[in-house]
Amino acid sequence: MPRALLSVSDKSGLADLGRALAARGFELVSTGGTARALGEAGLAVTSVSAVTGFPEMMDGRVKTLHPKVHGGILARRDRPDDLASAAAHGIGLIDIVVVNLYPFAEAAARSGTTFAQLVEEIDIGGPSLVRAAAKNFTDVLIVVEPSDYAELVRELDRKQGPSPAFRFRLAVKAFTHTALYDTMIADTLSEFSWDRGRLVRVPERPARASYTFEVEKVRDLRYGENPHQRGSLWEPPDAPIGLTFIQGKELSYTNLLDLDAVWRIVAEFDEPAAAVVKHTNPCGAATGSSAADAYVRARDADALSAFGGIVGLNRPLDADTARAITSTFVEAVIAPEVADEARTILAAKGKMRVVTLPAPGEGDDNPWLAMELRSVFGGLLMQERDRVVEARAAWPTGDFPKVVTRRQPTAEEWRALRFAWRLCAHVKSNTVIFTDARKTLAIGAGQMSRVDAVNVAVMKARAAKRSLQGSAVASDAFFPFRDGLDAVAKAGATAIAQPGGSVRDAEVIAAADEHDCAMVFTGKRHFRH
Repeated sequence: MPRALLSVSDKSGLADLGRALAARGFELVSTGGTARALGEAGLAVTSVSAVTGFPEMMDGRVKTLHPKVHGGILARRDRPDDLASAAAHGIGLIDIVVVNLYPFAEAAARSGTTFAQLVEEIDIGGPSLVRAAAKNFTDVLIVVEPSDYAELVRELDRKQGPSPAFRFRLAVKAFTHTALYDTMIADTLSEFSWDRGRLVRVPERPARASYTFEVEKVRDLRYGENPHQRGSLWEPPDAPIGLTFIQGKELSYTNLLDLDAVWRIVAEFDEPAAAVVKHTNPCGAATGSSAADAYVRARDADALSAFGGIVGLNRPLDADTARAITSTFVEAVIAPEVADEARTILAAKGKMRVVTLPAPGEGDDNPWLAMELRSVFGGLLMQERDRVVEARAAWPTGDFPKVVTRRQPTAEEWRALRFAWRLCAHVKSNTVIFTDARKTLAIGAGQMSRVDAVNVAVMKARAAKRSLQGSAVASDAFFPFRDGLDAVAKAGATAIAQPGGSVRDAEVIAAADEHDCAMVFTGKRHFRH
């Protein structure tokens, strides 16, 4: 009788798999909680202890580490000497190994987990089973993911049996599984250090010397940055992106870059917010009483540029918002959810791409959201993701931001400065943006000097016949000369937020005082290249 060894932490689909294997004549061999789950499903199970002749011991630390288990997995079926050794020592062959490992990642993510508890979540027998089965993949099927159970059953039903290609694919996945598991353990343990005779978690992780990670292809894209370039979307299997494609044409590389950019913008806001992006720069952004109100404000901030743009919302897309979006040409939309009535309305624009992603802010413990990778010279740049954490609370907060001019901002100017500051971090450098407390008025993005950025913003405002009188300004980096400050004051701004830190700060502050502008220093730069 063929035998299958099952020992899993993730019990998803376990009972169904057990029934399918039993129906195909397999004896089920199992351990601990897995054996109990199979038994509760009404299946006959042989315990590993019955196979080895030894009980599970040391709180389950030792149960599968035995020649009668590993010999049954590693015996090569085309080697008479291996089979003779197995027979001589009473070792029964094992044909399928279904194993996934102790939930170390979940334990590490829990804030109250002690070092001793973490150590107990380090699987020893599991990786040994996986590696042994993967090494002997020509004779033993190794399955580490519940998502492969259905295909396993289909392969078992093939007339010729499971294909060599299927066996090999499972083996590669198994080695990847154990490699990532060990890397995760090493990564987590590096957060601890000895302090007064005990291990404690250090506040900041020491710089690592190496990274090992895996990504899997999600889909091929229409093309890359240009039609002659191929493009594809990939994601880590342990932290899927969560994008759901609702409707529309196939996405391109640039669509996804713009969707990411607009999603980051609306993630800065707790109140209903919307933004419209072109080429990763916002055409307009706004908050409102509802998603529809915020969207209309954002669109109308620069309606000409918003035509054909990418829309982001931090609230579910409802019918009112759908009607507003479909009233003009939009390339793509991203929102946490899309209501059924809204889907019907959006379907009238069948080519418009609509995707959903969990609400901004959720999943912030995902390490893939905390860092950014970029290729250079055939290598990689890595950095922490930029977040405008200093503007999460209403301004002013105590003595922050620092008022450096004679005049203090008014209450309305404080609100406008905070809005502008949250947004300027998401505009290509150098940037100077003009806003009121709830929407952008004019954006000068990606210029070679701050004066150029001001001039572009003023030009945009004039084209829209919009006054900048009484507006607030945010600059992602300091003003190196007073000419930029003079330009924003001439345009009509009365309050400015900037990092400060220029050798000519005193000159720039004096210029602000001359224009009776209120200016605050944040002490933090937000370049975006």
